Amino acid sequence: MYNTLQYFHGLSTRFDDKLSVWGGSVLSLALRLFVGWQFFKAGLVKIADWQSTLALFREEYMVPVIPPELAAWMGTGGELVLPVLLVLGIFSRPAALALFVVNLMAVISYPQLFELECQAAVDSHFYWGILLLVLVSFGPGKLSLDAWLNAGKQQII
Repeated sequence: MYNTLQYFHGLSTRFDDKLSVWGGSVLSLALRLFVGWQFFKAGLVKIADWQSTLALFREEYMVPVIPPELAAWMGTGGELVLPVLLVLGIFSRPAALALFVVNLMAVISYPQLFELECQAAVDSHFYWGILLLVLVSFGPGKLSLDAWLNAGKQQII
C-alpha cells in the first residue's frame, strides 16, 4: 500500500519543479502587468491635468512632511517610472517596494478614502499592496530583464 501511495504521489508531483519555476514566472509577469498598469494609469491621469493634481495635493491629500508640490512630483513620477521598471522586470524588487511605499502614502495621505461608501476603493489599495509585497518577496521570475541579467552575470563569473 505504501509503495502504491508513494508511486502515485511521485506521479502527481512529477512536474512540480518546472511548474514552480515557469508557472511562478508567468504569474509574476501577470502581477507585474496588472499592478504596473494600475499605477501607470493613475500617473497618466495626474499629468493630464497638472493644475488639478497640484490642487488635490494642496487641499485634499495630506502627505506628511513633504511640501504638496514636491509630493505631487514624487507621486506622479513614481506612478509613471516605477511601473515601467516593474513591467520590464528590471530592478523589479526595488520598483515593487517603491510602489508599495507610493501606495502606502496614498492611503495615509487621503484619510477620506476610508469615508467613501465604496469599500472597493480601500480594498484596491490593500490588494495592490499585497501583490507588490508578493513581487518583492518572490521576485519577477524568469520572464524578466532581471533574470536575463542574472543569467549573463553567472556566465561571466
